[in-house]
Amino acid sequence: MSDKPDNTSDEIKLVSVSGGKDSTATLLVALEQHPADEVCAAFADTGNEHEATYDYVRYIEQATGVTIKWLRQDFAEWWWQRRKYVAEKWPDKGVDASTIARALAVYDKGPFGNPYLDLCVIKNRFPSRRAQFCTQFLKTEPLTEHALELIDEHGAVESWQGVRADESPNRAKLPAREDVGGGYSIYRPILTWNVDQVFEQHRKHGITPNPLYSQGMGRVGCMPCVNANKAEIRQIAKRFPQHIDRIEEWESIVGLVSKRNNATFFPAPGENDTAHERGNIRQVVEWSKTTFGGKQRDLLNMEALACSSAYGLCE
Repeated sequence: MSDKPDNTSDEIKLVSVSGGKDSTATLLVALEQHPADEVCAAFADTGNEHEATYDYVRYIEQATGVTIKWLRQDFAEWWWQRRKYVAEKWPDKGVDASTIARALAVYDKGPFGNPYLDLCVIKNRFPSRRAQFCTQFLKTEPLTEHALELIDEHGAVESWQGVRADESPNRAKLPAREDVGGGYSIYRPILTWNVDQVFEQHRKHGITPNPLYSQGMGRVGCMPCVNANKAEIRQIAKRFPQHIDRIEEWESIVGLVSKRNNATFFPAPGENDTAHERGNIRQVVEWSKTTFGGKQRDLLNMEALACSSAYGLCE
C-alpha cells in the first residue's frame, strides 16, 4: 500500500504514460493503490514515435479502463516569431542573403504540424545528448501544463513518474517523493525496482509489454532517440527502415534553416559526442553495422539472433 498519509483534498494521481515498460508498471501500481476515479494518465506525443507505441498506448487504455489524455504541442505561434527573427535579425548578425532566403522559404510554408520536426526547424538544429531540448518542450512542458489544469479542477495533483534509480546516476539521486508546492507533488513509486520487477508487474496484471521490446529495442518512445546506442540504431535500420527514411527527410529540411546548411540527427564530427562521430543518418546506420571503432564490418550482427531482445522477450 501507499505510504502517503490520507489527503482530504480531491487529489488526482496523474501518471505520465510513454508506452514504455516503466510507465506502464507505474500506472498498474497506481491502480492497485487507488480507486480508478482518482487515477488519470497522459501521453505526450512527440511526433517522433513508432506507430507500435501509438497502438500500445491505445491498448493500455483499453486494458486498464483508464482514459489517457493525448498531449501534442503546437508551435505555430513560435514558428512565426522565429520567421520574423530570421528575417529581421539574421542580416544584422552577418548571415549571408542566400542562407536567409533559403531559411525563409521553409518558414513561409508554415509549420509541418509534427511537434518534433517543427521544434527542430525553430531551433535550427536537432537535439543532442548535451542539448536535449526535445524532452523539455515535447514532454515536460505539456505534461506540466496538463497537471496545472488538473490542479485548477481538483485542487491537487500527485504526478506519478516511472523512473528507476538503476537507469542512470542522475536518476539514482532522485527522491521517491517531492512536494513542489501549489498543490503539485511528485511520486516515483518504482524508483528502487529492477527491470525484472517491472516486467513481473506486467505479468501480474496480464498486460503484454510493448512489442518493440521483443524487436531489439532497449527503449521505446522516440524512434530513433538521440540517446540510441549502436545496437538500437542497427535494429531500427533493419526492422523499421521507414523511420530512417523519415529522419533523412528531416535532416534535409532542418539543414535548410541551418546557418551551416547542414543538420544531422546525430552529432556530426567535431561536436564532442564520442557515441556518434559520423554525420548524416545514412552514415550512422553504416557505422552501426561495424565493430572495432567503426573500422570493421560486424559480421556476427549482420543477421538477427534467435532473440534480439535486450530483456529476453523473444518474438
